[in-house]
Amino acid sequence: MRSYPRNSPEAAARIVALVLIADGHVCRSEFDALTDLDAPGELGLPADGLPRIVQTLCEDLLMGDPGSSSMLGGVDASALSALMAEVDEPALQRRVFRLALAAAHGDRHVADGEALVLDAARRHWGLGGFDLGAHRHVNDARAA
Repeated sequence: MRSYPRNSPEAAARIVALVLIADGHVCRSEFDALTDLDAPGELGLPADGLPRIVQTLCEDLLMGDPGSSSMLGGVDASALSALMAEVDEPALQRRVFRLALAAAHGDRHVADGEALVLDAARRHWGLGGFDLGAHRHVNDARAA
């Protein structure tokens, strides 16, 4: 997987992109949630920058483990830690986490893969006080 300069827009956007693809597909509603928050601008990317980061990430992941049935198949705890380490500026970490969380909730459901990436970010960056489990299924009240 390629590396980006520490705290660069690309390194930050890759974390958001990882959440976008973590459940195996990218929903339009997830991108819409990021558009509503001006995610590219928040991350310092051009307007078309986020889809390019998603594509590059997918290419990197497919090259790393082409036989895996999951996009996250080649992303173990060590790889997640290395990706999180590329973003070490606290304000940027909070911004990335907020955008990644919005992306995960864009389809009103936080999938297991999305939760895995969000939890890794929360733990690696020391963003305590947030229980992801309590926010897993946004539509649970309507399903009852």
